[in-house]
Amino acid sequence: MNDTQRDPGANSATGHGAANLDMAALMDAEINVSPLVQARLAAVMNVARYHGVELNPENLRLQTDDAAPSPLVLLDWLKDAGLWARGVPMTFRQLMRIDDAAPIVLLLDDGGAALVTGRDPENQVLLLRDPRGRASDPAMPVDELRLKQVWSGATLLVRTAREGNDEEQAFNFTMLGRLVWSDRALLRDIGIASITITILSIIPIFMVMRVIGTVIQYHSWNTLALVTVLIILSTGFEMILTFGRKLLEVMIATKLDARLNLRIFDRLVSLPIEFFEREQAGVLTYKVQQIYQVREFLTGRLMNTFIDVFMVVLLLPILFYMSAPMAWTVLIAASLIAVIIGIFLRPLGIMTGKLIAAESAKGSVLVETIYGIRTVKALALEPARAADWDRKVATSANLGMEMGQLANWPATLVMPLQRYSQYGVMIFGAYIAMNSNNPLDIGALTGYMLLGSRVAGPLVSLATVMQDVQKAQAAIWQVGSILNRPNEKRALTHGLRPRFEGAVEFDDVTFSYEGSKTPALDKMSFKIPAGTMLGLVGRSGSGKSTVTRLLQGINRDYSGAIKIDGTDMREINLRHLRKSFGMVLQDNFLFRGSVKDNIIAGRPGLSFEDAVQAARLAGAEEFIERMPQGYDTFIQEGSPNLSGGQKQRLAIARAVISDPKVLILDEATSALDPESEALVNANLLRIAQGRTMVIVSHRLSSLIDCDLIMVLDRGRTMDIGTHHELVERCAIYRHLWLQQNRHLDPQGKTHAAAPKPTLA
Repeated sequence: MNDTQRDPGANSATGHGAANLDMAALMDAEINVSPLVQARLAAVMNVARYHGVELNPENLRLQTDDAAPSPLVLLDWLKDAGLWARGVPMTFRQLMRIDDAAPIVLLLDDGGAALVTGRDPENQVLLLRDPRGRASDPAMPVDELRLKQVWSGATLLVRTAREGNDEEQAFNFTMLGRLVWSDRALLRDIGIASITITILSIIPIFMVMRVIGTVIQYHSWNTLALVTVLIILSTGFEMILTFGRKLLEVMIATKLDARLNLRIFDRLVSLPIEFFEREQAGVLTYKVQQIYQVREFLTGRLMNTFIDVFMVVLLLPILFYMSAPMAWTVLIAASLIAVIIGIFLRPLGIMTGKLIAAESAKGSVLVETIYGIRTVKALALEPARAADWDRKVATSANLGMEMGQLANWPATLVMPLQRYSQYGVMIFGAYIAMNSNNPLDIGALTGYMLLGSRVAGPLVSLATVMQDVQKAQAAIWQVGSILNRPNEKRALTHGLRPRFEGAVEFDDVTFSYEGSKTPALDKMSFKIPAGTMLGLVGRSGSGKSTVTRLLQGINRDYSGAIKIDGTDMREINLRHLRKSFGMVLQDNFLFRGSVKDNIIAGRPGLSFEDAVQAARLAGAEEFIERMPQGYDTFIQEGSPNLSGGQKQRLAIARAVISDPKVLILDEATSALDPESEALVNANLLRIAQGRTMVIVSHRLSSLIDCDLIMVLDRGRTMDIGTHHELVERCAIYRHLWLQQNRHLDPQGKTHAAAPKPTLA
């Protein structure tokens, strides 16, 4: 039984009264828990109902009946229902400042809970309600002193999920810019520190001008001492500010890195399964890793460029004041540098794209070899894989060499202009000094040279940063080519969350895989009631696995309608659907971790007893108990310490632990030995109690006990009935049965004579 989405507009009529829930729902759920636990559950259910969502207490598996559910468990419960929820520490004054009619959950120190339903600013009190009370009960005013005695600040904030959130924005420079700008307070502090550092770095230059122009000429020891003190002070302040600015830069880079990692992972896992089935894992990994180049550019080179821009803006007027001709030559040199680099930008961009593609192909070979190392070792494929790796490395190295040679040209061509900006301007200044009516003194000329070098460097940096922009754009394109694809984000976060019983209906469903001209399912229609044990049989390519894919919502671009308990599956929240369905594949993946962790992977809040019960139901308990550490036995990557049958039974245990209303077994017993298969088949009847089961199997003997068996051929439903009915009337089923069971007659009894060959 699962959460049901209600019409949010239903709250408008009830107002604050919607935040009050009697204990009927908890009593109906038959959950025997302590009063404090009841208070927490009722508080969360009150707030969810206020926002139009009805929570089902049966979905919440508590560790014990007396222990209060942790904030994390409550948050997961709310998020699974499609609500936005956060657990935050708050103070009394912060609660008083909130201007929102929605109730707020306070998690009390004794394990109970209270609801904030109003505020009285004049008397400085909060209006609290007992979530277990009746709607007619008046709210209790509580001041700060009384509240502190029972509450330490643990608070749950809940609201409806926002439409069109930031996660759905296209992954590009604009989105990254917004991420960086979200830390504008840090950027402001970095800017202030940079401006101050720039000013402090200029002071010594003017001091040197004064030393050369006045101190040496007039032997002014007092002026020299003052200049020394000022230089020491400015240097000290510059050191402190530089250290602080570097810390701020590290902070903003770390925060940006964390946000990018979270957003990238969120988008990756929201991509449809069919995308990962088409793409190579190595290529995907390499392309996604390009985001770190962009992060380095945004928080490193680009930030330093803005600092350089300010330095140029500050110093250029001073240079023009001191000598306009010399300042113009510096600007002209920087402009020529920009032109030279601009000419090479497009060729460098093309070469960067080729290099990234070559590196992606190389990474794909490495990942594929590691992932398939068992096959590589078993078939002695090391030389073949090494040869493929050598070819990819050679291609990448050649492109890297070409890239380096191409990038070397602009670096070499701009070198004379850079040297002029640094040193040649002094020669030009000396020429002006000797041929001008108002010659520069030696101090001014030296100061100009020092200031000119501080301007020339940023100008050259501004010109060369365009090359880094090109690389960052290429990296953004690579990451965006994956993350900007159509995903399941909306389907995973929106839609109905009905309580499932398990009735399944296909109504004229037609579906074709991408690039295929023949439909995998062709106008398929069937209907089974809740609690049915349905077997799917047919020749290879008949559409059995396609039916299970559509039931899981993996492929949604079909025509016709698929209904669960009368609700169109396209209207159901996809995460809610998959969490309510159990799935066991032919080849199941187990994560690194203990046996217990793998069994409760989908429900990490469940207890050890739940894991044992699920393992017993799947027939896995007997081999788990023989392991060295039992349920704490560590499973390595790839599960080398488990047999195929053991992996399969653990996968079945992982599927049934969430008590799904629909359980799909897609060739789930194909990897089992006869003894294990017999054990699992014996448990299937127990597993099927209270739920709908869809079993795909080539072994017809494992489907005899099914309530109904559906025969598929070329994507169509050929017949549906019990085993005995199909043997009598369905030629396809009878042919498959006789092929697999020649020693039995069609009714399942042993022949007296040896079987004779039968032509297909």
